[in-house]
Amino acid sequence: MNPPRALVTGAAGFIGSHLADACLGLGMEVVGVDNLSGGFRYNVGDGVRFIEGDLRQQDFVDRLWSEAGPFDYVYHFAAYAAEGLSHHIRCFNYENNLVASTRLINAAVHHQARHFTFASSIAVYGAGQVPLSEETQPQPEDPYGIAKYAIELDIAAASRVFGMPYTIFRPHNVYGERQHIGDRYRNVIGIFMNECLRGEPMTILGDGHQTRAFTYIGDIVQALAQAPRIPACTNRVFNIGADEPTRVLDLAHEVARALGMDPRITHFPARPEVVHAFADHARVRAAFGPLPSTSLREGISRMAAWARKRGPVEPSRFGAVELPEKLPPIWKEGLLR
Repeated sequence: MNPPRALVTGAAGFIGSHLADACLGLGMEVVGVDNLSGGFRYNVGDGVRFIEGDLRQQDFVDRLWSEAGPFDYVYHFAAYAAEGLSHHIRCFNYENNLVASTRLINAAVHHQARHFTFASSIAVYGAGQVPLSEETQPQPEDPYGIAKYAIELDIAAASRVFGMPYTIFRPHNVYGERQHIGDRYRNVIGIFMNECLRGEPMTILGDGHQTRAFTYIGDIVQALAQAPRIPACTNRVFNIGADEPTRVLDLAHEVARALGMDPRITHFPARPEVVHAFADHARVRAAFGPLPSTSLREGISRMAAWARKRGPVEPSRFGAVELPEKLPPIWKEGLLR
């Protein structure tokens, strides 16, 4: 019997590259796709057939199946996941996240993929609902969360009409090796590490008392890869990630400690964001059993060792802001209309 063929989108990015490796480890043939807008070719592991292209383009999606398919499993992990910035790049957000996803869903249905696994986000929940539970009615507060929830609804609708099995994961605040530390708009641990390595103070928007539960990539990637093979995952939604929330201010001190530096912190005005976000994970544990649980100190130490070897990176600047109004001052530098 031939091994299952898996398509992993976002395969040159952070979570997607780890997922592609995990799929290889499970004996799958893996085709990885990325447009390299936020990922890097060197993240793609040996054994992954890599194809560069943009899922927003229908002809590219068609060529994926005609030249590299068919695919048994589709893992859709490509996205531009900048929640705060999404208020200012609304069209880009919906085209890059929602429109691209619907093209992929259409192709998966048309070519009868056996399972569709999607990386959503706890951004779908909105504010004031902690601990976030899958039973909670999503009320996203930013265009990124709105797009993710719309994709969830579209996948479920496709399943009802066409019978395509799916699993939706809502990961949160994932960090670890291969994260793009030069992205100034998302992934606070990477931002802090890059600022430290560049000899700059760590920048905190607001007082730093906002909390998140930070998730080490190695704790969740096997579950993500195994979902199509676990019957209890079919047509279900799962929060997945760490349980213990941490203040961003405390996180900054932990990052400095891991890099062997004194914590230097500069505060900027707060931006509109959910203040407290951490999730309940009873459902995912019931389906998968206990997942690995790396302490924040250990996970940050591992990422810091990788980041030292990687070295500091020139921070990226998003060049197509649509709404500069109320853009946080720290993000205005170098932005282009």
